[in-house]
This record gives sequence, structure tokens and C-alpha cells, in this order.
Amino acid sequence: MNYDWQAALALLILAIIITLIGKWLAFKIPALAKARELNLEADKAKIATAKYPPIIAATKKIGLTSNLFFFIAIAPFFVTLSAQPISEILLGIVTILMVYDFFYYLTHRFIFHGESFMRKVHALHHQARNPTYIDAYYVHPLETFIGISLFMGTVALLGLFMGPFNIVTVLIPYVIFQQLNIVNHTHIELDYFPFKTLSWITAKHSVHHENMHKGNYATITLLYDKLFGTLD
Repeated sequence: MNYDWQAALALLILAIIITLIGKWLAFKIPALAKARELNLEADKAKIATAKYPPIIAATKKIGLTSNLFFFIAIAPFFVTLSAQPISEILLGIVTILMVYDFFYYLTHRFIFHGESFMRKVHALHHQARNPTYIDAYYVHPLETFIGISLFMGTVALLGLFMGPFNIVTVLIPYVIFQQLNIVNHTHIELDYFPFKTLSWITAKHSVHHENMHKGNYATITLLYDKLFGTLD
């Protein structure tokens, strides 16, 4: 394995650029801009409480540290700037997303909602019964680290057999992984095309937050909940 820091740096820069441009474009759409306003308004009361700010600060700190570790210590070994066939890139994108989601499904269902100490860790996040934007960050730092580690581990594991990946192969799953974990905590009620699927995703995760006994454990797609009978 080669340590390709140029490819990892390009991956990081592109991830930042795409995220910023994507958000800018998304909120140019009036319906999404209105949904954003409603979420931010609901967030004001939560941020004003004593419990939210320290958890959010700690979560963002561990999230930043973990992501930097990914780009410095893991990604350089498994990404390349070399061109690859589109079919190979598409296969890699789907594989990374689905394998990560499977690992997350198992972790979420059997560890975070199991009978171990991690149930108490995850219970902090479940204090949000009606999640809005800020609740994506109201997560115990240990849980945040585990979630990011699952993605890092997925890329590394698959990279051993399928890699090195063209940077696009990792870039798209990374952006989707980062953004969906935020979006599915927002409150969106736009039950018309092209936002109906987005509303369905957020509604399903809102059901999950009602208590610690609900299903809908996956985070990228609810396919595994459908397959294993935990779609709620």
C-alpha cells in the first residue's frame, strides 16, 4: 500500500467544496429554506438550555479530530488520483455505503439499543423525542467516535480487497454519510415531489426517537430494517 497524501488532500478539499456548494444550492430552494428556518427556530430553545451547548461542543470536537485522523492516517492508503472505469467507481460507491450501513445497523440495534453500558451512552441522544437540526450534534462523544470509526473501518476493510479507490469512490459516500446523519434529524414536512423521499426518511428517524424501543436503526437506507423486520 502506498501513502498517497496528495489524493487524500484532494479528497478532503473536494468534500469541503461539495458540502458548501451543496448546502448553498439546497437553501436556494424556497421549500428547503423554509424548513431550515423552522428547524433553527426550534433549535433556539434547545441551545438556550444548560445541557445542549457542552455536549454539542464535545461532539463537534471529537468529530473534527476523528475526521482529520481519517484523512491523515487512513484515506491516503486507500485512495488514488488514478482514473478508473465508471462502472468500478459506481460499484465502489454502492458497496461502501451498503457495507457501512450494515455495520451501523448492527451496532445501532445490538449495541446502542442492547443491554450494555452503550445503551446509556445512546440514551443521551434519545432525550430528543422530536429531533430537529441541532439534535444531530446532541450525541455522546463516544457514540460520535464509534459512528465515524465504522465509516473509516468500512473504507479500510473494503480498500484491502477493492482498493485503492479513485477519490470519487470515497468522496460521494463520505459526503452522503456526513450529510444524511444530519438531515435525518431535521424536521421536514414536504410530502410532494421531489422532497417526498426526504420527508419520509426524516419521519422514520423521528419515529425511532420516540423511545428506546422503536426500530429504524439504519442510517443510509432502511433496507436492512426492511430485511430484518425492524422497520417501524
